[in-house]
Amino acid sequence: MSNVKILGFAGSLRQKSYNRAALRAAQQLLPQEASLELFDLAPIPPFSEDEEKTPPAAVTEFKRQIRQADAILIATPEYNYSIPGVLKNAIDWASRPYGDSAWSGKPVAILGASAGKLGTARAQYHLRQVFVFLDMHPLNKPEVMIGPAADAFGADGELKDEKTREMIRKQLAALVQWTRCLKQGLP
Repeated sequence: MSNVKILGFAGSLRQKSYNRAALRAAQQLLPQEASLELFDLAPIPPFSEDEEKTPPAAVTEFKRQIRQADAILIATPEYNYSIPGVLKNAIDWASRPYGDSAWSGKPVAILGASAGKLGTARAQYHLRQVFVFLDMHPLNKPEVMIGPAADAFGADGELKDEKTREMIRKQLAALVQWTRCLKQGLP
């Protein structure tokens, strides 16, 4: 596998969100043998089982991009100690209808930025629980939990904290390696 295609998206709809900014930073910190395409979850409507067999165009496109990607990168905020609704909604859409999940077998890494000192630790651990049912393969380490986010990012949204930049760089390199190992059937 020469180039590892990563699909990234943020569980925040806010245009100036730290998580969107972290994904933009990740695009600059990729290993040479990887690419990172970003998907905006804003057009995805609330999930309805009534529509799962004929999903809206935004959902169809999301699932198409997931399937074309070699790996997934999720940037999540943490709301009320857990996963943001917009992120869970997108995950649910892409897993439906039952038997047509786009997630199955995908390597995935999580990073997240939050105002609190713990970054997005609780949301990330909840996401890992969701990955079990989805049959995804999360990267265990390095974990990237950015907090307090206001200290790591400049007013212009640029990631200025060098330690965080280095952690994202290491996480992306590990995700590429993890993806290659899984494609080759190695543990």
